[in-house]
Amino acid sequence: MNTDKIYAEAIANEYAPKDTSKVVALKKLDRKAKSGANIFAYTFGTLMSLVLGVGMCLAMRVIGNGSAAAFVFGIIIGVIGIVGVSVNYPIYRRVLENGKRKYAFEIMELAKQISEQDA
Repeated sequence: MNTDKIYAEAIANEYAPKDTSKVVALKKLDRKAKSGANIFAYTFGTLMSLVLGVGMCLAMRVIGNGSAAAFVFGIIIGVIGIVGVSVNYPIYRRVLENGKRKYAFEIMELAKQISEQDA
């Protein structure tokens, strides 16, 4: 087995023009339909978790001056964080549905073409 030949073919394949198949295009459309919801969910969930953590730290007097006002402020911030984390999944589902609705026609047409091609 000539490893130099295999290596040369592998390098040549990287630079050869790629024919994008319909399956690859379908996967890209699917990823595009879901990516907005995923980005939102991770970003919003992370931010609300941090807000919840700051509220807990204030309420437990880890940060702040330890006064009663800081305690109450910490509870309020913590509740805002809890609400934000709680609504993250329903908002994610709605954004995901909108993304799927936006690309549904293109995905269905491409899937139909692929299934007819195989038949």
